[in-house]
Amino acid sequence: MTDLTRPAGPRIIAVANQKGGVGKTTTTINLAAALGEIGYNVLIVDLDPQGNASTGLGIEPEDREYTTYEFMLEDLDLDDVILDTNTRNLSLIPATVDLSSADIELIANEKRSHLLHDALRQPALDGFEFDYVLIDCPPSLNLLTVNAMVAAHSVLVPLQSEFFALEGLSQLMMTIREVRQTANPRLRIEGVVLTMFDARNNLSQQVEQDARENLGDLVFNVVIPRNVRVSEAPSYAMPVLSYDSTSKGSISYRALAREMVQKHETLAA
Repeated sequence: MTDLTRPAGPRIIAVANQKGGVGKTTTTINLAAALGEIGYNVLIVDLDPQGNASTGLGIEPEDREYTTYEFMLEDLDLDDVILDTNTRNLSLIPATVDLSSADIELIANEKRSHLLHDALRQPALDGFEFDYVLIDCPPSLNLLTVNAMVAAHSVLVPLQSEFFALEGLSQLMMTIREVRQTANPRLRIEGVVLTMFDARNNLSQQVEQDARENLGDLVFNVVIPRNVRVSEAPSYAMPVLSYDSTSKGSISYRALAREMVQKHETLAA
């Protein structure tokens, strides 16, 4: 039974695409930073064993004593596992390569698909007053990604503006449908955001046209341009909004955050 005395929790969004190199982690970090700029309190859950979101926010490996893996499996003091970052209103649960063996280790756990769901709904998390939780999923449709989808209210799909971009989407949509049917009936698609978009490139324009024809309103109006500042920012361990606040990438991620928040406000009305 739902506990009506508990405050409404944060909106949980899984950022997922089984293809690597589509701008998934970049989108997670910069969308979170843009939401933080607006004034929302945001938590990133790094669910990718590569730990790129953690590195991209300046959390060194030696500072990741507790990670998403322990967060899912152990009863920890959340002050130990939720780390502050140098970005305004942005916290992080980091990841390490330990997560890479999670599929094998979790398979025997009868709650294996609901571990992240339960961890993100523990009453102790209410005290942090997060408005948004963004889950940076691994580039595969494995048990970790399923955990993210079971835990989430919606799935945000970064789609690279490249040839074959739409081909992998059918498998992702099928996984979302299966999770909806078996474990999380309220799961919906937050939207598809086109990344690495080059307006001078006919291929980018064709991918955008195909995406909008096939997916309609699911595709965000905002597109994320191919931008050297966006590519450089992670090597300085900061979002592009901090690295170069006036770059085209920063402007686009701010616009994406505003469009997403506006969608949520419209749905809530």
